[in-house]
Amino acid sequence: MADIQGVELSRRFHDEWVGPWLRRAFPGLPYAAALIGAGSELLGFDDAMSRDHDWGPRLWLSLSQADFAAHAGPIVATFAAEAPAHFLQLPVDPGRGVEVQTLEGITHRLLAIAPDGPRNNLGWLGLAEQRLLALTAGAVFHDDDGRLTAVRERLAWLPRDVWLYKLACQWRRIAEEQAFVGRAGLVGDDLGSRVIAARLARDVMRMAFLIERRYAPYPKWFGSAFARLPSAPELSPILARALAAPDWQAREAALAEAYLAAAKLHQARGLPGAFAPRLGPYFERPFRVINAEEIMAAIRAEIADPALRALPAIGSLDQVTDSTPVIEAPRRARRAIAALFDDGEAGALEDA
Repeated sequence: MADIQGVELSRRFHDEWVGPWLRRAFPGLPYAAALIGAGSELLGFDDAMSRDHDWGPRLWLSLSQADFAAHAGPIVATFAAEAPAHFLQLPVDPGRGVEVQTLEGITHRLLAIAPDGPRNNLGWLGLAEQRLLALTAGAVFHDDDGRLTAVRERLAWLPRDVWLYKLACQWRRIAEEQAFVGRAGLVGDDLGSRVIAARLARDVMRMAFLIERRYAPYPKWFGSAFARLPSAPELSPILARALAAPDWQAREAALAEAYLAAAKLHQARGLPGAFAPRLGPYFERPFRVINAEEIMAAIRAEIADPALRALPAIGSLDQVTDSTPVIEAPRRARRAIAALFDDGEAGALEDA
């Protein structure tokens, strides 16, 4: 089975071995089985290189809290003793082939929230998209009570107002730096101009994820996932041209074209916000920019939640940091985002 991908491998592992084994060894035990949590296979990007670590026949079992207390230990011990050495000619790890969880443990481990959280719109701002993908990507193979499936469906995309806030803040990011590609280039800092251009290209790509209502994965698969977006065939050549441009003028022109394409994509998808995107000079300086702040304001005006609409345009976790030690520690991440707002807002976010 050299060409099988991880999701299909784990599906067959459940259907052909784990499921029948559970019914025999623990008859009548309700459970959910899924491949979630971590791994390139959750996104369908696993290949031959992915198999060098943390890859193989494996899944998470989710039990109720009462059943976890009664059966988690015996399931782990029995699996370790009875698991096959190989499944479809691939080695089975007796310690990791089946990991037993509760739904409460899963949501806390991945996002530091309860299964019914976040409790309000502010609570969403501290959730990293790559961690949301860890829960909502992958696949569920069996779900007796439907709770895991329901949580995944509810968290599959942002609430409307959170989505609009993130869109507005993404335009704010572009507004802050778009003129610097030319400014750095004008003083002969070509390397600095290229670095800023790369940052802005990433911002346009993240904008596309938001417009297409898709969570963005972590950097290793960011470009691969972007290439799968419906808007990628239009945006990718423009961004590639910006990054390969020999001088700041060509670099800036390509980026301006990308901003305009993103704004028109927003309108073509029927997203909220009444604005007329236009390119023009940056004040009296010879730099070509889009009216990003006007676009930001138009989108922000569509937010219904007064608490969210009143927040400064700082953004969510992914928009203010790409630090792995922050993003991959969900409780730390939520505290970090809370600290960016004033005391009252921070308290509301911590309690969300």
